[in-house]
Amino acid sequence: MTKNLPHRPRATPSQATSYVTAPPSPVEPCDPLLDFAPVPHTAPRRNSITPDRQRRFIAHLAATGIVKQAALHIGASLEALYKLRQRPGAEEFRAAWDMAVDRGVSRLEDCALARAIEGEERMVVSSGKVLGTERRHNEALVMFFLRSRRADRYGKQVLPGSPLYETIKAQVLAEYHASRPSKAETLARLNAKLDKMRERRAAAEAMLAGDKGEGSAA
Repeated sequence: MTKNLPHRPRATPSQATSYVTAPPSPVEPCDPLLDFAPVPHTAPRRNSITPDRQRRFIAHLAATGIVKQAALHIGASLEALYKLRQRPGAEEFRAAWDMAVDRGVSRLEDCALARAIEGEERMVVSSGKVLGTERRHNEALVMFFLRSRRADRYGKQVLPGSPLYETIKAQVLAEYHASRPSKAETLARLNAKLDKMRERRAAAEAMLAGDKGEGSAA
């Protein structure tokens, strides 16, 4: 049987491991995101998602990026919200919903990116004793952002036809042609080698002729 243990606050905030390093940023009432035409209710009931609740849902969704949390915030079920999203006259509500998700996800992305760049202060513990702290960087998180935001440079696969492949191919070919000697240079190098071969051959023949002359005189 699982026992519910009492909640114990962390000794220091640095022990937290959530990627969200700051509380949700509230959306101001004058934010253009909230300036949408809410879904109309011809006969609103006590539990209807009224225009005020719709705007509070959008505001919380923009702050968190999580639909479930925004639904809990206004005390509505996900089923009711998704039904409301599909009702006639919900065009602006749907658009605000989508923009709120984008804004919330962007905020989460910014927090994760800041953590990837700045690292995280972690405690150094040995034999149950805290020796100090150190700043650790999440290499996997860094590579995730590089691959997602700089896919042309840090993507996992470089295939023919992709921008990165064609760029590298062009660079390699340019370097090859730049370092490759011209026909005139190649011919000059070949002639120089032939001249050296002729000189060595002439020298060898002269040495042989001298040896034969000395032998005849003897």
